[in-house]
Amino acid sequence: MSVLASLGNPTDTPLAGGFADRLRDSFGRAITDLRVSVTDRCNYRCVYCRTGNDGAQYAELPHAGYLRMIKLFVSLGIEKIRLTGGEPLLRDGLLELIQEIAQLRTPFSGDGLDIAITTNGHLLAGLAQPLKDAGLTRTTVSMDAVDPETFTAITRVPRSFDRVLAGIRAAGAVGLGPVKVNCVLLRGFNDSQIEAFAEFSRQEGVIVRFIEWMPLEEDRTWTPEAVVPLEEIVARLNAYRPLVELPAHAASETARRYTFDDGLGEIGIIAPVSRPFCGHCSRIRLTSDGKIRTCLFSQTDHDLAGRMMRGASDDELTAYIRQVVMRKEARHHIGEAGFEKPSRSMVHIGG
Repeated sequence: MSVLASLGNPTDTPLAGGFADRLRDSFGRAITDLRVSVTDRCNYRCVYCRTGNDGAQYAELPHAGYLRMIKLFVSLGIEKIRLTGGEPLLRDGLLELIQEIAQLRTPFSGDGLDIAITTNGHLLAGLAQPLKDAGLTRTTVSMDAVDPETFTAITRVPRSFDRVLAGIRAAGAVGLGPVKVNCVLLRGFNDSQIEAFAEFSRQEGVIVRFIEWMPLEEDRTWTPEAVVPLEEIVARLNAYRPLVELPAHAASETARRYTFDDGLGEIGIIAPVSRPFCGHCSRIRLTSDGKIRTCLFSQTDHDLAGRMMRGASDDELTAYIRQVVMRKEARHHIGEAGFEKPSRSMVHIGG
């Protein structure tokens, strides 16, 4: 029996807030968001992520492998797919993969999937329209400064700033918006950019999201003192122009949302260090080598691709996914005594 057939008619067995066969963890959280790293290669060497060395070994699966695993997750109720890396736009065949994903429907509603991408934007300008045509829904661009000098110091890649800016504008122009621009704040590197990013949001019509730096870097240089916390960001923005808090779109939303008193511009603040949001987590991750990560800060990978390559059936793989998700952590422990950094860095986990 196929995975989809084995689900029967999920609308016949409703539970409070969901359906009997929907993927859930042991805390009752419905898992609806899947982040898939399609490569751990990257054309940047950002100071908060990479060592700056080029001798890394990379791991990627054939697209058919990603697609089979994504289909299994969708059969269990995944509604949102985010393609990440590394830098996902480096992957050959990415447009074809998006086209295949865009054909999928969740069995619980029959609706299509929300398909998003997180990119550094370096290659985005020329690919925005093809990505839209393939079925991509939304775009998030990682951009950690709005002046070229600071941007280059962080990315360690010269002459890229204008390309990223062009990519953001192209994504908005073809309908891959509202474009979100993610900025990881590091004290002493780019915390001077907060007010400039507020102005950028207002001028460019994008949603700027500030992210507290998390201990996910290769160099293991993270310290609590380098984190710019939510309260400081809010105070700085309020001094620039009065903020108005916006309601969350959903309980599982990671960002606290704000606009300004005149309604122009939108700012999100993702504060996993100072204001953890684990209690409503709806996310699961697939690494570029096909391993399930139940949390960014997991100490363990779960080798779904390995089982697939050894000949496991769809039903066996689905049962394994359910077992893994039932062991999803209640929360991370950043800042607590005994906290251990995750077994892999962010570029290998997927953003």
